[in-house]
Amino acid sequence: MKRDEKTQIMRRKIMDSALAEFSRQGYGASSINTICTAQNISKGIVYHYFKTKDVLYLACVEECFQQLTEYLQTNISYENSSIEKQLEIYFTLRTRFFQTYPVYQRIFCEAVTAPPAHLKSEIQKCKQNFDTLSTQILRQLLTPVSLRPDISIEDVIETFRQFQDFINIRYQMTDLNGHSFEEREENCLKALSILLYGVIQRKEHENTNE
Repeated sequence: MKRDEKTQIMRRKIMDSALAEFSRQGYGASSINTICTAQNISKGIVYHYFKTKDVLYLACVEECFQQLTEYLQTNISYENSSIEKQLEIYFTLRTRFFQTYPVYQRIFCEAVTAPPAHLKSEIQKCKQNFDTLSTQILRQLLTPVSLRPDISIEDVIETFRQFQDFINIRYQMTDLNGHSFEEREENCLKALSILLYGVIQRKEHENTNE
């Protein structure tokens, strides 16, 4: 076996063990010792590939968002659906990704709701492509529709970010293990739906030109 292949295999072994540990314990309660023991890897080997626990955690966060972004880009297809249906498709795909790859779920939630303070800027860099894709998707949904003259697409996107921040704070205040990821995604979808369509049900005659 070539040296490069051995390097890739060992790095993947460390990453798999780290993903499992961070998924179970989160950043704060996770342990390099446990990561080593689970795969019978020495600390020296771990620190050869990842200089610190922070570097290893960020590698896991980066992989999480990279895999999620690629999954969405590969699978999203709207086929002339209504905006409501397109939003449902988008959030359904997000949920399906974490159902398929549950090891990433807690890492994602921690990164967006309660990132380690000293790693916040680095985590933001890991999230950048995902955030860009989400903004692009929302922009594409809004481009064909008519907005109020005093409201721009950028206004809608920024307001939705604020909605998400509120949801994330609410989610952060609960135990991550006791508050389902699906509920958080449903709340994000509901927030966006309220943002776009309001909360008052319009009577049928109000939707006509009469």
